[in-house]
Formats: sequence, structure tokens, C-alpha cells
Amino acid sequence: MVIFKYFNQLNERQQQQFKQLYKLYEEWNSQINVVSRKHFENFIEQHVLHSLAIAKTVTFLPNQRIIDVGTGGGFPGIPLAILFPETYFTLCDSIGKKIKVVTAVAEALELSNVEAVNARSEQINDKYDAMVSRAVTRFTPFMQMTKHLLKTESMGIFYLKGGDLDEEISELKNEYPKKNIILHPIKNMFEEEFFETKYVVEVG
Repeated sequence: MVIFKYFNQLNERQQQQFKQLYKLYEEWNSQINVVSRKHFENFIEQHVLHSLAIAKTVTFLPNQRIIDVGTGGGFPGIPLAILFPETYFTLCDSIGKKIKVVTAVAEALELSNVEAVNARSEQINDKYDAMVSRAVTRFTPFMQMTKHLLKTESMGIFYLKGGDLDEEISELKNEYPKKNIILHPIKNMFEEEFFETKYVVEVG
């Protein structure tokens, strides 16, 4: 499994959970379209491994609370929750049927560190140690919608996005000049061609 090539310290339970993901999502995806059916054969690489790129840029600690905004079918939150079993993950999305899938997958994998919430980010009042997300919208409006969710001394935002980001980064720097923005190219982490133009954008 491609995940084990890059994450070789997984215990037996984690390995088993990652192995279960394909079948679980295949079954749910036939009922509720949470992942593109056209490219489903690349599900592990393009959804699971892609999510885990965040773990190559940051290590979440036991008892920290992380929020995944616009999680969709559970990415990047579910793979990260498997990798960091002692960290608590809140996965939120405004679309109820997607949260239904997230809840079912978390239960099937016995992920006691995952909470699935059917809500828009603006409706959530808790504070978190870090935020993760995958290409929900442009950076600046995303920041405006979600900045209230982070603790003052947070680790920041870890955002998966691809393509030419110059314009968006420039816009973000103008809006938030005091923010520290780092682009981590995923092609430096994983050798698969899919990651050639993908990044983890860290905003601290």
C-alpha cells in the first residue's frame, strides 16, 4: 500500500484502519457521491495520501484539538485521525449527507478521536489548536470565515491546495500582512506524479 511506503512506523491497528478505507468509501460512495467516481481507483493516493501530506509538515500532539473545515467525505480529517490517535479531530461540513458518511466511517474504524459536525464554520464557537482543510475556497475568504476558530497560541492553518497559487498568496499577504505563510511542495514529500503541483499551505 502506497501509504506504508512513506509512513513505516504505523502500528498494526493503524495499518488495518488504512487498509479498510478503500472498501468503506467504495461502499458509501455507491450510495452518496463523496469522492469522484471517475477517479475512484486512485482513491488511496489522491485522497488518503494527499491528506497525510499535512503530517509531513506538522506533528499534532496528544490531547490537542484540530478542526477540519469543509471536510466533505472526511478529508483530510479521517486519515490524520488514524495517524494521530491521541489527538482530537472535529470534522465539520454544511452538507448533512457527507457528515453521515464521515460518522459511519469513523464508527466502522472505531475512531474515538473523531467528532463529525453538520454545520458551517461560522456556526462553530469552540477554539482549536490548529485547522486543516482541503481546497474549500480562496484563502482570504476562507480566513475571514474561520479565523475565530483558532486559539490565540494556535499552530495555525494547514491547507491543501494545488496549481498556481501566486495570486491567492499575494491577496492573503495584503489582507493579513502579519501572518507567516509557508508553501510546502508535496512533490518533495511524495514521488507520485499527482503531487507535482500540490502544496500544503501553512498560515501561522
